[in-house]
Amino acid sequence: MHHRLAAAVGAVLLLLTSSFALAGCGLTIPTDPSGTLASVEGGTLRAGVSPDGDWVQVDDEEPQGTEPDAIRAFAESLDADVEWTVGSEEALVRELENGGLDLIAGGISDQTPWTDKAGVTRPYAEATAKDGSTLKIVMLVPLGENAFLSRLETFLPERAEAGGL
Repeated sequence: MHHRLAAAVGAVLLLLTSSFALAGCGLTIPTDPSGTLASVEGGTLRAGVSPDGDWVQVDDEEPQGTEPDAIRAFAESLDADVEWTVGSEEALVRELENGGLDLIAGGISDQTPWTDKAGVTRPYAEATAKDGSTLKIVMLVPLGENAFLSRLETFLPERAEAGGL
């Protein structure tokens, strides 16, 4: 019986020691392996948009609409400028995968086919599709950039509650 108790105490001590060691090395969770949040804060948010009704309109000027307005406000919250890229979802996802974009918007639903190529925010707004069904709207970010995704997911519902989406 004493061997089991000693083994259990040893395992607990090892777990505590490991936890303290990780805490001491400055590891923050969630993390961004490619440093997206760190490069955007005080820098440039590279946003890709695809035209889609009221969500994103594109003309000769900067993109307009619900999502570009939200992206500008998000960038402002990070003290960042926005650099826009306009294209099809497929072209934008390719650019996101290659490290050329930080997020993509364009009336994208949570049923997006890009989940194996991009991180997807939690739905933050709803829209009605032409067939009458309800779409839950999301944005796309680089896979694995969890600190950036977390910051965006915190911002979007706050913006929606304030009436900005």
